[in-house]
Amino acid sequence: MSGHSKWSTIKRAKAVNDAKKGAIFTKISNLITMAVKEKGSDIDSNFTLRMAIDKAKVANMPKDNIERAIKRGTGELAGDQIEELYYEGIGPVNSQFIVKCLTDNKNRSASSIRHIFSKYGGALSSVMWNFDKRGVISFKKAQIKDLDIDKEVLELELIDTGAEDIKIEDEDYVIYTQVSDLQTVKEVLENKNINIESADLNYIAKEEQVISETDRDKVENFVNALEDDEDVSDYYTNLKL
Repeated sequence: MSGHSKWSTIKRAKAVNDAKKGAIFTKISNLITMAVKEKGSDIDSNFTLRMAIDKAKVANMPKDNIERAIKRGTGELAGDQIEELYYEGIGPVNSQFIVKCLTDNKNRSASSIRHIFSKYGGALSSVMWNFDKRGVISFKKAQIKDLDIDKEVLELELIDTGAEDIKIEDEDYVIYTQVSDLQTVKEVLENKNINIESADLNYIAKEEQVISETDRDKVENFVNALEDDEDVSDYYTNLKL
């Protein structure tokens, strides 16, 4: 879970109730709107927008929702202004969390995030010093065999184009890059017809924290509260579960 981005798990959610699905669509719509607002609506030149639309497709978000979100970003549709905010804090069992919010009401977001931290025994506090911002790409390792790709040749090519670290975690390949190299490394994989599960900019902990099984429920309850908040776009932690 270290450096965790919740979007990496969306594809594995088999059954999502309507309320949860609506919250996910709201979060992704805000991501798309913000990406368009910052860098325009051209998907070919706006890599952030392309990643947001990839998330929308993984979540089976209707095309109409995607188009409305883009039009909100360009100003073609009226709507409240979306802001990107980050909150840092100490969560349950002295864990560290960075919470990213996309919101049209920063006072509401601040109050809500402060309440969630407090409710689960934590508090807002500076933790950014323990995190580095990096690109993270994941895909199923079984594809290497299925596509008859030479593993060593692929890894060397990825390193040549900017991969700093390549790990195998359970059934997944996880590739870490500098922020500026994320797009290039992603394109190398796409050109080999590898189906990418997640590609995003994450905050990765420099020092990880291991917790016991008895403390796991405390952390999961806290994480569930974050995910249920519509303003929370993403979160990152130093926990290694």
